[in-house]
Amino acid sequence: MASTTSPSLSLSSSSTLVDGKTTRQSAAAASSQCVTLPTLPPPPPAVQSRAVKATAYCRKIARNVVAMATSTGEVATAEATTAETATTELPSEFVQKIQEAWDKVDDKYAVSSLGVAAFVLLWSSTGVISAIDRLPLIPGVLELVGIGYTGWFAYKNLIFKPDREALISKIKDLYKDILGSS
Repeated sequence: MASTTSPSLSLSSSSTLVDGKTTRQSAAAASSQCVTLPTLPPPPPAVQSRAVKATAYCRKIARNVVAMATSTGEVATAEATTAETATTELPSEFVQKIQEAWDKVDDKYAVSSLGVAAFVLLWSSTGVISAIDRLPLIPGVLELVGIGYTGWFAYKNLIFKPDREALISKIKDLYKDILGSS
């Protein structure tokens, strides 16, 4: 009987392990074949039952979702009808308002040009901001300036009641100037 020895493993070449059992082979046949390792034993019943329960639970949820999606019950159809009505009315109202506003515009070429210019300005400003953000010291300095201005604005306009009321009246006047008195 020839045996192969390694530092941590000792296997006999005259026998092969199959499903945890050793079968005897001749020395000539054993030297031409590889040694196979046994398969893993089945998992303990607790692990099996946990896996089976989890699989069954997931299947149950999937069936419930499918049942709710294809349900012909009154509750599901009433909710679906309400949801469909709300989603279909909102875009159509929004589109109608935009179309009415577009129809009121006299110089559509100028408005379109302003829209394209605004898009180009926004695109270029994001490029400038990202370039500034890559500079080593500038983002930290700008953050400090922002924090300082926020503190100054809060001190000047928000802490005391007369200042707060003056700010609110300025905002209301500006609102009326922009939208008109409504």
